[in-house]
Amino acid sequence: MATTDDPRSAESEERARQMFGPGPRRLRWTADQYYRLAELGFFRNRRVELIGGDIIEMSAVKPPHSIGIDLLGDALRAAFGPGHRVRIQQPLDMGRRTQPEPDAAVVAGEARDFIEHPTTALLVVEVSDSSLRYDRRVKSHYYAHAGIADYWIVNLIDRQLEIYRKPGPDPSRAGRLAYAEVTIVPPTGSASPPAKPDAVIAVVDLLP
Repeated sequence: MATTDDPRSAESEERARQMFGPGPRRLRWTADQYYRLAELGFFRNRRVELIGGDIIEMSAVKPPHSIGIDLLGDALRAAFGPGHRVRIQQPLDMGRRTQPEPDAAVVAGEARDFIEHPTTALLVVEVSDSSLRYDRRVKSHYYAHAGIADYWIVNLIDRQLEIYRKPGPDPSRAGRLAYAEVTIVPPTGSASPPAKPDAVIAVVDLLP
Protein backbone atom coordinates (compact mmCIF):
# COMPACT_ATOMS: atom_id res chain seq x y z
CA MET A 1 0.00 0.00 0.00
CA ALA A 2 1.36 3.40 -0.94
CA THR A 3 2.08 5.84 1.85
CA THR A 4 2.77 9.54 1.83
CA ASP A 5 4.83 11.63 4.17
CA ASP A 6 2.98 13.74 6.67
CA PRO A 7 3.70 17.28 5.37
CA ARG A 8 3.91 18.42 8.96
CA SER A 9 6.61 15.94 9.92
CA ALA A 10 10.00 17.13 11.11
CA GLU A 11 11.67 14.63 8.75
CA SER A 12 10.19 16.14 5.59
CA GLU A 13 11.00 19.65 6.83
CA GLU A 14 14.62 18.64 7.39
CA ARG A 15 14.85 17.14 3.87
CA ALA A 16 13.49 20.39 2.44
CA ARG A 17 16.07 22.36 4.37
CA GLN A 18 18.90 20.16 3.08
CA MET A 19 17.67 20.35 -0.52
CA PHE A 20 16.72 24.01 -0.76
CA GLY A 21 18.37 25.85 2.12
CA PRO A 22 16.97 27.38 5.30
CA GLY A 23 13.90 28.98 3.71
CA PRO A 24 12.32 32.33 4.60
CA ARG A 25 13.95 34.34 7.35
CA ARG A 26 12.57 37.19 9.39
CA LEU A 27 14.50 40.42 8.89
CA ARG A 28 15.30 41.81 12.32
CA TRP A 29 16.24 45.46 12.69
CA THR A 30 19.00 46.92 14.82
CA ALA A 31 18.64 50.06 16.90
CA ASP A 32 20.92 51.97 14.51
CA GLN A 33 18.78 50.97 11.52
CA TYR A 34 15.60 51.78 13.40
CA TYR A 35 16.70 55.30 14.32
CA ARG A 36 17.97 55.87 10.79
CA LEU A 37 14.55 54.97 9.41
CA ALA A 38 13.02 57.44 11.85
CA GLU A 39 15.40 60.18 10.66
CA LEU A 40 14.36 59.47 7.08
CA GLY A 41 10.70 59.97 7.97
CA PHE A 42 9.50 56.39 7.65
CA PHE A 43 7.49 56.61 10.87
CA ARG A 44 6.09 60.09 10.48
CA ASN A 45 2.80 60.44 12.40
CA ARG A 46 3.04 56.82 13.58
CA ARG A 47 3.81 55.49 17.06
CA VAL A 48 6.33 52.69 16.84
CA GLU A 49 8.93 50.98 19.00
CA LEU A 50 11.64 48.38 18.42
CA ILE A 51 11.04 45.13 20.32
CA GLY A 52 13.31 42.15 19.76
CA GLY A 53 14.30 43.40 16.33
CA ASP A 54 10.68 43.87 15.22
CA ILE A 55 9.24 47.32 14.56
CA ILE A 56 5.92 47.35 16.38
CA GLU A 57 3.22 49.88 15.55
CA MET A 58 1.36 50.88 18.67
CA SER A 59 -2.33 51.59 18.89
CA ALA A 60 -3.64 55.13 18.76
CA VAL A 61 -3.91 56.73 22.19
CA LYS A 62 -7.60 57.04 23.05
CA PRO A 63 -8.87 59.52 25.67
CA PRO A 64 -8.92 57.11 28.67
CA HIS A 65 -5.34 56.05 27.88
CA SER A 66 -4.25 59.66 27.49
CA ILE A 67 -5.85 60.63 30.80
CA GLY A 68 -4.25 57.60 32.44
CA ILE A 69 -0.80 58.69 31.28
CA ASP A 70 -1.36 62.21 32.64
CA LEU A 71 -2.55 60.85 36.00
CA LEU A 72 0.36 58.43 36.12
CA GLY A 73 2.90 61.16 35.44
CA ASP A 74 1.45 63.37 38.18
CA ALA A 75 1.42 60.52 40.71
CA LEU A 76 4.98 59.39 39.98
CA ARG A 77 6.42 62.91 40.12
CA ALA A 78 4.76 63.48 43.48
CA ALA A 79 5.96 60.11 44.79
CA PHE A 80 9.60 60.27 43.68
CA GLY A 81 10.29 63.98 43.97
CA PRO A 82 13.59 65.80 43.24
CA GLY A 83 16.50 63.78 41.95
CA HIS A 84 14.31 61.63 39.73
CA ARG A 85 12.96 62.03 36.22
CA VAL A 86 9.64 60.63 35.06
CA ARG A 87 10.10 59.97 31.35
CA ILE A 88 6.81 59.73 29.45
CA GLN A 89 6.81 57.60 26.28
CA GLN A 90 10.56 58.01 25.84
CA PRO A 91 12.96 55.24 24.74
CA LEU A 92 14.88 52.92 26.99
CA ASP A 93 18.05 51.50 25.45
CA MET A 94 17.70 47.81 26.21
CA GLY A 95 20.20 46.56 23.69
CA ARG A 96 20.94 46.32 20.01
CA ARG A 97 17.46 45.18 19.03
CA THR A 98 15.13 46.48 21.73
CA GLN A 99 14.21 50.13 22.30
CA PRO A 100 10.82 50.22 24.03
CA GLU A 101 8.97 53.44 24.80
CA PRO A 102 7.02 52.70 27.98
CA ASP A 103 4.23 55.02 29.02
CA ALA A 104 6.36 55.99 32.02
CA ALA A 105 9.84 55.17 33.29
CA VAL A 106 11.33 56.59 36.48
CA VAL A 107 15.09 57.11 36.41
CA ALA A 108 17.48 58.62 38.93
CA GLY A 109 19.10 61.88 37.86
CA GLU A 110 18.34 65.10 36.04
CA ALA A 111 17.28 65.74 32.45
CA ARG A 112 20.79 66.66 31.24
CA ASP A 113 22.19 63.40 32.61
CA PHE A 114 20.71 61.52 29.68
CA ILE A 115 22.66 62.49 26.58
CA GLU A 116 22.00 58.87 25.62
CA HIS A 117 18.80 57.01 26.43
CA PRO A 118 18.95 55.32 29.85
CA THR A 119 19.54 51.59 29.85
CA THR A 120 17.49 50.85 32.95
CA ALA A 121 14.88 52.39 35.24
CA LEU A 122 13.78 52.21 38.84
CA LEU A 123 10.20 51.66 37.72
CA VAL A 124 8.57 51.06 34.33
CA VAL A 125 4.82 51.47 33.85
CA GLU A 126 2.51 50.70 30.94
CA VAL A 127 -1.06 52.02 30.78
CA SER A 128 -2.91 49.18 29.08
CA ASP A 129 -6.18 48.88 27.23
CA SER A 130 -5.91 47.29 23.77
CA SER A 131 -2.26 46.45 24.50
CA LEU A 132 -2.98 44.51 27.70
CA ARG A 133 -2.10 41.04 26.35
CA TYR A 134 1.06 42.36 24.67
CA ASP A 135 2.20 44.24 27.77
CA ARG A 136 1.67 41.14 29.91
CA ARG A 137 3.03 38.44 27.63
CA VAL A 138 5.69 40.12 25.50
CA LYS A 139 6.98 43.34 26.99
CA SER A 140 7.17 41.89 30.49
CA HIS A 141 9.80 39.39 29.31
CA TYR A 142 11.92 42.11 27.72
CA TYR A 143 11.72 44.24 30.85
CA ALA A 144 12.70 41.21 32.94
CA HIS A 145 15.67 40.55 30.64
CA ALA A 146 16.75 44.18 31.08
CA GLY A 147 16.77 43.76 34.84
CA ILE A 148 13.83 46.09 35.48
CA ALA A 149 13.03 45.13 39.07
CA ASP A 150 9.66 46.89 39.26
CA TYR A 151 7.19 46.77 36.35
CA TRP A 152 3.61 47.98 36.67
CA ILE A 153 0.63 47.69 34.36
CA VAL A 154 -2.23 50.13 34.91
CA ASN A 155 -4.97 47.84 33.62
CA LEU A 156 -7.75 50.07 32.31
CA ILE A 157 -9.90 47.08 31.29
CA ASP A 158 -10.21 45.55 34.77
CA ARG A 159 -9.47 48.81 36.57
CA GLN A 160 -6.63 47.47 38.64
CA LEU A 161 -2.88 47.77 39.05
CA GLU A 162 -0.67 44.78 38.21
CA ILE A 163 2.78 44.74 39.82
CA TYR A 164 5.52 42.50 38.41
CA ARG A 165 8.67 41.92 40.48
CA LYS A 166 11.56 39.49 41.02
CA PRO A 167 12.82 38.94 37.45
CA GLY A 168 14.47 35.57 36.94
CA PRO A 169 14.49 32.42 34.79
CA ASP A 170 11.12 31.53 33.26
CA PRO A 171 10.28 27.96 34.34
CA SER A 172 8.03 27.53 31.30
CA ARG A 173 10.66 28.38 28.69
CA ALA A 174 14.40 27.79 28.81
CA GLY A 175 16.58 30.83 28.23
CA ARG A 176 13.82 33.36 28.86
CA LEU A 177 13.36 35.57 31.89
CA ALA A 178 10.07 36.39 33.55
CA TYR A 179 8.74 37.93 36.74
CA ALA A 180 8.28 35.45 39.57
CA GLU A 181 6.01 37.70 41.61
CA VAL A 182 2.78 39.23 40.28
CA THR A 183 0.51 41.22 42.58
CA ILE A 184 -2.96 42.50 41.67
CA VAL A 185 -4.03 45.66 43.49
CA PRO A 186 -7.70 46.75 43.28
CA PRO A 187 -8.84 50.37 42.89
CA THR A 188 -9.24 50.63 46.66
CA GLY A 189 -5.61 49.63 47.26
CA SER A 190 -2.25 51.32 47.01
CA ALA A 191 1.34 50.51 46.07
CA SER A 192 4.81 51.62 47.15
CA PRO A 193 7.76 51.33 44.75
CA PRO A 194 10.76 49.57 46.34
CA ALA A 195 12.93 52.43 45.06
CA LYS A 196 10.82 54.85 47.13
CA PRO A 197 9.29 52.75 49.91
CA ASP A 198 7.98 55.71 51.88
CA ALA A 199 5.80 56.80 48.94
CA VAL A 200 2.24 55.51 48.77
CA ILE A 201 0.42 55.67 45.43
CA ALA A 202 -3.33 55.09 45.50
CA VAL A 203 -4.51 52.98 42.58
CA VAL A 204 -7.63 55.13 42.20
CA ASP A 205 -5.35 58.08 41.44
CA LEU A 206 -4.03 56.23 38.37
CA LEU A 207 -7.41 55.36 36.86
CA PRO A 208 -9.33 57.75 34.57
